[in-house]
Amino acid sequence: MSVTTTTHLNFRGDARAALEFYQSVFGGDLAVVTYEDAGAVQEESEAGQVMWGQVLAAGGFHVMAYDVPASLGYQQGENSFFVSVRGETVEEITGYWEKLTKGSAVVVPLGPAGWAAAYGMLRDRFGVVWVLDVVSGHSA
Repeated sequence: MSVTTTTHLNFRGDARAALEFYQSVFGGDLAVVTYEDAGAVQEESEAGQVMWGQVLAAGGFHVMAYDVPASLGYQQGENSFFVSVRGETVEEITGYWEKLTKGSAVVVPLGPAGWAAAYGMLRDRFGVVWVLDVVSGHSA
């Protein structure tokens, strides 16, 4: 088993531009899924915004990003990142989840998601938001 952590940056409408900029700096591959692509449009004006995106470079640079929907609070520089923990199995991620939830506020309960066998989000007692999921194509 292995686990990776990735900085997950949060924007309000600027995620694509930020990811394109980081790709121009660090190189690598850019991947973007819009809210429309994922069938998760809540506000028509946000359909083309980034629900999930990343730049992954061979040299080790990896950053993820998304556009916070208007239905959630957002101020630039406040809650500007998540720590993403991605594991290979539901069992592995559940173990980390159970430990991280002590003293934390669960934002999205850990469970199956359309893009992962398990996904959950919490804010720990220090104010850090953690997103845990299972690498696509893996399960328990």
